[in-house]
Amino acid sequence: MGRRSAGVLLYRVRGEELEVLLVHPGGPFWKNKDEGAWSIPKGEYEEGDDPRAAAIREVQEETGLALSDEDLVELGTVRQKSGKVVIAWAAEGDFDVSRLTSNEFEMQWPPRSGRTQLFPEVDRAEWFAPETARRKLVPAQAEFLDRLSSHLTR
Repeated sequence: MGRRSAGVLLYRVRGEELEVLLVHPGGPFWKNKDEGAWSIPKGEYEEGDDPRAAAIREVQEETGLALSDEDLVELGTVRQKSGKVVIAWAAEGDFDVSRLTSNEFEMQWPPRSGRTQLFPEVDRAEWFAPETARRKLVPAQAEFLDRLSSHLTR
């Protein structure tokens, strides 16, 4: 089976307005990319792992936010252009983006320099209205916005 990720689309309602939390990938490749580069907090999991538990773990690793699995609503899966399958859940909550803490990864930078540097897996998080989030998200993940909307209007 191909690569799989699990994540959570965190949402809140401010006044009458729905907002969703998205994260921007860290590292030099993503530094100047914006539209089509953001994601729900998510990460890969291995065969045999519980994807729901992986989603909760990845949210904490990428943002510092500890979630309970009690109020998660499954949003299903999407297949990204890369072939990666992403499964997501929705959860209502709040998160102060100024408190973002992300795990780090190491890579050779600059390329072929022989030097390695640490970069945050996520360099920022922001709350967006769904229309803006749709432009910011990796295209396949925009489907999660539609599924969240359907869930909230039931």
